[in-house]
Amino acid sequence: MKKIFASLIVLFVINAAHAQLQDPVKWNYLAKKKNDKEYVVTIDASLASAWHIYSINTPPDGPVPTSISFKKNPLVIVDGAVKEDGELKTDHDAIFGVDVKYYSDKVEFTQTVKLKSAVKTNLSGTVKYMVCNDKMCLPPKTVPFDVQLQ
Repeated sequence: MKKIFASLIVLFVINAAHAQLQDPVKWNYLAKKKNDKEYVVTIDASLASAWHIYSINTPPDGPVPTSISFKKNPLVIVDGAVKEDGELKTDHDAIFGVDVKYYSDKVEFTQTVKLKSAVKTNLSGTVKYMVCNDKMCLPPKTVPFDVQLQ
C-alpha cells in the first residue's frame, strides 16, 4: 500500500511539473493614456527559458504567427496595425522550408487606440500564438484579454 501511495505522489508531482512547462508564456496587458481620447495598449509576452514565440510577420507556409484580434467596441477606434518590439531573430527552418521570425525571452506588442469621446470603457480581444523550443512545439493557443481605458 505504501508503494502505491508513494508512486501516486511521484506521478502527481511529475504531472504538475509537466503541466507548468506546457504554458511557457506569461502575458501582461496595460493601457497607457496619451491624452483624453488616445491610449497605447501594450501586450507583453514573457517566455520561459529555451522557448520562443513567432512574430506577427512570420511568412506564409511557416509556423503559426502571433496574431492579436480586438473585439468591436463602438466607443473605440483601433488606429493602425499592431507593432512588435523585442530582439527579433530570423532562422531558416528546414521543416517549414522558410525563414521564420521569432522572439525569445520577451516581446512587446503595442496598439494605438482612440476613443470617440472621453469616456471610460474596455478594450477586449484575444492573442493567438504558438511557442516552440528546440525539441517540440506546443499547439497554437488563444488567450483572451481585457484592459480598461480610463
